[in-house]
Amino acid sequence: MTSKTDAPPSYEEALHLPKSDHSPDQPQHGAPLPPPPSYSPSPGMYLGPPGYWGPGGAVYPQPSMCSGPGFSPAGIPIATLSSGLPASNQGDMDDFLSNQWESMSVRHAFIRKVYLILTVQLTITFSVIAIFTFVDPVKLFVIRYPVIYWASYGVFFVVYCILICCKEPRRRFPLNLVLLGIFTFAFSYMSGTVSSYYETKAVFLAMGITAVVCISVTVFCFQTKVDFTSCGGFLTIAAVLLMIIGIVTAIVLSFQYVPWLHMLYAAIGAVVYTLFLVYNTQLLIGNRELAISPEEYIYGALSLYVDIVNIFLFILQISGAATE
Repeated sequence: MTSKTDAPPSYEEALHLPKSDHSPDQPQHGAPLPPPPSYSPSPGMYLGPPGYWGPGGAVYPQPSMCSGPGFSPAGIPIATLSSGLPASNQGDMDDFLSNQWESMSVRHAFIRKVYLILTVQLTITFSVIAIFTFVDPVKLFVIRYPVIYWASYGVFFVVYCILICCKEPRRRFPLNLVLLGIFTFAFSYMSGTVSSYYETKAVFLAMGITAVVCISVTVFCFQTKVDFTSCGGFLTIAAVLLMIIGIVTAIVLSFQYVPWLHMLYAAIGAVVYTLFLVYNTQLLIGNRELAISPEEYIYGALSLYVDIVNIFLFILQISGAATE
C-alpha cells in the first residue's frame, strides 16, 4: 500500500513536470513553478506573426522552430496588402483604363468632326446672306419672287425630316452628306431671303450678337458641371409654346394689332433656341445623363446648325425692328 506522497501526479501536474529528473534546471516535484517573465512591447517593436525577430530586443521563435502546418517555411515571404493586385485584376484595370482612354479619343474625334461640318455649313449660310444683303439685283430678285422662298422652305422641311429619321451614317453615309448639303443650301436661301428685307446695319449687328452668344454658350457648356440634358421635357414644352405664340403673332399682326408683339415673339424665340443650343452642345460633349453616339456626327452638326441660324434670324428681327 502506497502513501499519498508516492501516488502518481495528476494530469495537470504531469504537464508541468520535467520529463527527466537529471535536468538541474527543472524544479523538484511539488515545488511551485516560477511565473513567466513579464512582457511589455517597447515603442516601435514589431508585433508580427511568429517566425520573426522583433526589434528592440524582443526575440520571437526562428522560422525553423515553427515549421509545420499553419506556418510559412523559412525564406518564403508572407503576402500582404502592399503586394499589389493579382495579375488578373491588374490586367482588368489596364483594360479598363485603355477603354476609357479610347472612348475619350473617339469622343474628341467626334467633336472635331461635328464642328468641322458645322463650320462649313455656317460659312455657306453667311456667304449666301452676304450676297443677298450686298448685291442689289439678287436682293430685288428674291423680294420680287417670294415663291422661291416658299419652295426652299418646303425643301428645308422635307430634308430635315429625312435627316432626323436617318441616323445611320455607316450605311447611308453618301446619302446623308448629299441631303445635308441640300438642307444647308435650302436653309441658307431662306436666311438670305429674310435678310434681304432688313438693312445692312441690322444684319451685321445680328451676326455679331449671334457670334458672341454661340461662343459664350460653347465655353459655358465645356466648363459647367450643370447637366442640361435632363431638361428635354422642359425644352419640348418651350418649343410648343413658341409655336403657339408664333401662330397668334401672325394672326394679330395681320390685323395691325399690338405692333410690339412681334419683337416679344422674337425675343422669346432667341432665348428658347439659345437653351436648345446649350442642350445640344452638352449632348455632343458627353459625360452627362444623355449623349449623342459618336456615329451620329451628321445629326450633331445638323442640330447645332439649326439652333445657330434660328438664333441669328430671331436676333435679326429684333435688331431690324430697333433700327427702323
